[in-house]
Amino acid sequence: MKVDGKNVRPIWLDEPTDTVKIIDQRLLPHEFTVIDLATVDDAIMAIADMAVRGAPLIGATGAWGVFLAARAAKESEAGIKTFALDCQRLKAARPTAVNLAWAVDRVVARVRNLESGADRVDTARVEAAAIAEEEAENCRLIGVHGLPLIQALSRAKDGAPVNLLTHCNAGWLACVEWGTATAPMYAAFDAGIDIHVWVDETRPLNQGARLTAWELGKYGIAHTVITDNAGGHLMQHGLVDMVIVGTDRTTYTGDVANKIGTYLKALAARDNGLPFYVALPSSTFDWTLTDGVAEIPIETRDPDEVRMIQGLDQEKIRQVLIPPETSPARNDAFDVTPARLVTGFITERGVCAASEAEILSLFPEKRNG
Repeated sequence: MKVDGKNVRPIWLDEPTDTVKIIDQRLLPHEFTVIDLATVDDAIMAIADMAVRGAPLIGATGAWGVFLAARAAKESEAGIKTFALDCQRLKAARPTAVNLAWAVDRVVARVRNLESGADRVDTARVEAAAIAEEEAENCRLIGVHGLPLIQALSRAKDGAPVNLLTHCNAGWLACVEWGTATAPMYAAFDAGIDIHVWVDETRPLNQGARLTAWELGKYGIAHTVITDNAGGHLMQHGLVDMVIVGTDRTTYTGDVANKIGTYLKALAARDNGLPFYVALPSSTFDWTLTDGVAEIPIETRDPDEVRMIQGLDQEKIRQVLIPPETSPARNDAFDVTPARLVTGFITERGVCAASEAEILSLFPEKRNG
């Protein structure tokens, strides 16, 4: 994607130095900073501390982490044993996004039986790059398949602005290119459709206000930041035409884990008769789980993310305390929206209903596990 006229991705390999680089998303939108991931510990830190975030990007970072692990193992006496331990640590960096384990396991499977350390490094490098490119293409295709949904709304409104609502950041910053929930938005904007996006602030870390608003603004898409609790009110007053969100893990029966607060948006959409779509690449489906509420692990993060808020104060990024210093806080990072509240999924292979039969009709190779 372009930022101020320059092509940018949230993660890439600087080929002259063979160094993995990322945009530090903790500092956006007020500082655009690039940092190096030189070691496995750097990759784990980036994932756990949310310098990178979003299921597809977490997966791509995990894949590049395996490359870093292979490079370290090549120079280590412990060799393959250290490599295996490092890969397990990578997978444990964040529990909810299924893409992380999927990507790490995929790269490990490619290098596991190679005897040469140099071959493991080279193969891991190629496979990590392939995962990043595939996820970028999958997101582009999500835009292709999601575009007709917005076109239909535009026709029904005789060309009046189509109002879309999204939660958290499921844009290119959360992926590699295009994003998931935002991919149809970018496709619609490029097709000349008049769209406007309601951007949930998304407490506690405000990924909507900080990241989605920044992305859409850079692309020129009309948007408005709203409080997390405003969506239902806007729906009641006819100011929302469709909700599109991303997901960090979705069961093959249609239950959706996404940023905390997504469930409430789905309930409000259902009550107001509005379509609620979830955009995701196939790497975000968990093909082993059937009951999202009971089975998807929900990450509990540091309560200080709730107690503190970050912003720009006289050209310096600062954090300030909101509640009384002695008040406890709880920080569940995700919730699960049951399949019954989901209108459909937008994937790289097309749009389907949120049911096991419909999902497997798009991905028949998964029928037998």
